[in-house]
Amino acid sequence: MAFQPIVDCETGRPFAFEALVRGGNGEGAAEVLSKVTAENMYAFDQQCRVAAIKGAVDAGILASDAKLSINFLPNAVYSPAACIQLTLKTAREVGFPTDRLIFEFTENEQMIDTDHVRNIVASYRKMGFTTAIDDFGAGHAGLGLLAKFQTDLIKLDMDLIRGVDQSEPRQIIVSGVVAIARALGIAVVAEGVETVGEYNALREIGIRYMQGYLLARPGFKRLPVPQPLSEAFLVDALQKEC
Repeated sequence: MAFQPIVDCETGRPFAFEALVRGGNGEGAAEVLSKVTAENMYAFDQQCRVAAIKGAVDAGILASDAKLSINFLPNAVYSPAACIQLTLKTAREVGFPTDRLIFEFTENEQMIDTDHVRNIVASYRKMGFTTAIDDFGAGHAGLGLLAKFQTDLIKLDMDLIRGVDQSEPRQIIVSGVVAIARALGIAVVAEGVETVGEYNALREIGIRYMQGYLLARPGFKRLPVPQPLSEAFLVDALQKEC
């Protein structure tokens, strides 16, 4: 696993670290996921959870109060109660508090049973986990899905974030989503933040949590320290962009 911080921009500290699957030699997620089939999906999903928890603890996450965000495959969860047992066992073995786990999913063309996902989300929330919709605003992960059930977090897709400081339509859309989320009691994470302009625009809109290369790149088997969000850092980064 590689780990990338989701930064609380009000404190400058990691709110959470997202576990990102990698090959044994650092191969990217796309190469690894291309080998997932219907036959090995359950085993892959289970082992990713184990690798994420063990890897984060080995990297030192227990020394912080950051949560651990794990992507899961809804089609691999035939029963929320049964399929969570290995996750719980692993967390107990390494001493990781389960209330610091976030489970995030993306709705895609292969996973259209929203009743099944609603059941998983409801079950996970009852177990004390935080839940999230990843890539919100892309594919099927949009307002229609949010109307059917609500998670604790939504992570805005990076295509909405890219160049938001230079695009009035993007600013209006992101502001609207933030307002809807706030009314529903849902926190918003902006993914793929790469420039100071994007960061400043998102902060002005009211987004507190951000993830992206501006703040920290993923670290293979380690927990990267986010860039300091000081005025001096932002000014220096902006000058480099120019």
